Formats: sequence, structure tokens, C-alpha cells
Amino acid sequence: QVQLVESGGGPVQAGGSLRVSCLASGYTVCRGDMSWYRQAPGKEREFVVGIGHDGSTTYADSAKGRFTISQDNGKNTLYLQMNRLKPADTAIYYCKTELFPPCVVTTVAYWGQGTQVTVSS
Repeated sequence: QVQLVESGGGPVQAGGSLRVSCLASGYTVCRGDMSWYRQAPGKEREFVVGIGHDGSTTYADSAKGRFTISQDNGKNTLYLQMNRLKPADTAIYYCKTELFPPCVVTTVAYWGQGTQVTVSS
């Protein structure tokens, strides 16, 4: 059973920076693709950025040029560096990993519990 634990959220002023982390545990043979999502109050959860097992990255338009995803496989940790933060970035940030066949019988996704990021103007 894969477990994901986010940390590093908190309050920050607009224009500031913050780095959130996601510690993964429970991997056996395969590692999954990993991504960050966020959910603002009253809104749907939305994709922010993802990184494949080959290191390829995909960014939502809202994150391009300001956010950077990275991972340290030795520490089983995923990072999201967020710069030039805006009040609109206020949300709970979730880490997600997906495992695909043949690593698993059927595709399965795991989510962390989230970490709150609050950007004040």
C-alpha cells in the first residue's frame, strides 16, 4: 500500500515563494507517475503539474513559469517549488501517484491528505 504525506504548506504573502513536499512510502517494484493537484474552497480539484517515471513534466497553464516540480528518488520525495505566488493559488495541495499495468493488475491511484497553502494579498 503506497502512502503519501505532504508537508510544507502554510501562509505566504503574494509574490513570495513556498516549497511543498510529498514523502512516498510503500513502493515495491515499480514507481508511479506523480503529480500535484490543488483544490480551492468551493472549486473542483485541479491538476497543477505532473512528472512521469521518465522525468517528463506537464504543467497546467496556471503553473507554467512559476512552479517547478522535482523529485528525489533516493529520498522518495516529490517537491513543488512555487514562486511569485498569487492569492488565486490559495488551495489545499495534494500529491498523487498512479501505478499502471504491468506493475499492477489494474491502474490504481493514491492520494495524500493535502497541505494548505494560503496566499495573502
